[in-house]
Amino acid sequence: MAQTTRWGILATGKIAHKLAADLALTPDNELVAVGSRRSESAQAFARQYGAPAAYGSYEELVADPDVDVVYVATPHALHLECARLAFAAGKHVLCEKPLTLNIAEAVEMVRLAREHDRFLMEAMWMACNPVIRRLGDDLRAGRFGTPRQAHAELGFRVDEGPEHRLLNPALGGGALLDMGIYPLTFAHLMLGPAEQLTATATLSGPPGAGVDLDVAITGRYAGGALATMCASLTSWSSRSASIATDEGRLEVPPEFHHPRYAVWTPVGGEPERIEADEPVIGEGYGNEIAEVGRCVQAGLRESPLIPLDRTLLLMRQMDELRRQVGVRYASD
Repeated sequence: MAQTTRWGILATGKIAHKLAADLALTPDNELVAVGSRRSESAQAFARQYGAPAAYGSYEELVADPDVDVVYVATPHALHLECARLAFAAGKHVLCEKPLTLNIAEAVEMVRLAREHDRFLMEAMWMACNPVIRRLGDDLRAGRFGTPRQAHAELGFRVDEGPEHRLLNPALGGGALLDMGIYPLTFAHLMLGPAEQLTATATLSGPPGAGVDLDVAITGRYAGGALATMCASLTSWSSRSASIATDEGRLEVPPEFHHPRYAVWTPVGGEPERIEADEPVIGEGYGNEIAEVGRCVQAGLRESPLIPLDRTLLLMRQMDELRRQVGVRYASD
């Protein structure tokens, strides 16, 4: 019989609500506790999602003996600190993406996971999406021909003050880390590791002081395949992706980072709807929850769908892209 993986959610912001909603739909996974820096927030969250325990501190949450996995849902700048608490308490960790602000912090988080012999996974839910997984498998098998060009874009307008987490350098703000990580990961999943990446950006302040409001990236991949990737905090992008091959075109409709289908149109042929053999659970967070639960119950310390080496590789890439456009954080 399958065992139940018991979850504690650390922080109660927007992304935590999304994960909690899908957790309730995911078999063999259960929300047992929530922690916030404000007891009222934790109690309200617990009531909404049926968690039996609510704590007014992160320390109390990670100390709960009924929690197997801690989901770290804080702003980027706090990820390492919170994961450190969880590992020290003997908990496994699913950490919101990006894993940390930079490669040095990411390497330290991985080191801590291994030191404490705990599972760690970045919450790159797109890599657990059944449609994305099928597209990658089919591309590698040659079903759609040879990919030559890819494009992916993700953006929306953020009408907030400079203290908002997306606009505040102290919290790891900027389009690249919050949204650009999706196009970068999509290109990696479809084309393999990038051989070269180049970025340009519009910043909210002078280089070294502002965050990237808009960023455009070009990449070269194995066999000469190219990709263009965009992220924006100022405009409404199509939020779609596409791959052009020597035999036709794949279109991944909005929202490309958690699609329910794609469309393959061969040259001279009719469009074909591509779906997965397994369901998308809820909004798609359920598939990453299920993967964490599977790995934890199997005694794994990382997921084959989101291996730590790939997380670190993409973190290094984002460090270099930030260097190119002039975005620096205090922890750099």
